Amino acid sequence: MMSPSLSAAYAPIDPRPDRENFGIADLCDEFGVTARALRFYEDEGLIAPERRGTARVYSHRDRARLAWILRGKRVGFSLSEIRELLDLYDLGDGRRSQRSATIARCRERIALLEAQKHDIDAAIAELIQFISLVEPTIADQKD
Repeated sequence: MMSPSLSAAYAPIDPRPDRENFGIADLCDEFGVTARALRFYEDEGLIAPERRGTARVYSHRDRARLAWILRGKRVGFSLSEIRELLDLYDLGDGRRSQRSATIARCRERIALLEAQKHDIDAAIAELIQFISLVEPTIADQKD
């Protein structure tokens, strides 16, 4: 059984689906992350939940930032790249800078991944060719 302070920290803030705030357990469940991961992102300054006693209270903004963080991580962006993109949100230009920078970063990442894919395909072809050279010698040794 959790202690009262821990259970309060993990208890949902509001059971309605259209609520304004989320508890740590809500975001952990929704995004499949651990509480430790959320605290890490908080320590890194990527999200900034409000504190109510020992409980962290996450806003829609925190939830949206978490979605960006996780998507960025999935496609291979570093935390510093993710931070740069998140910080562009507040420039007051209707997110134009954020969108432009995100598109540029995504295109850079696509180019890198395509180059890696080409290198992987070349390595696979080389390995297949090597096998075709070595395999017949095994058959010759059995005779």
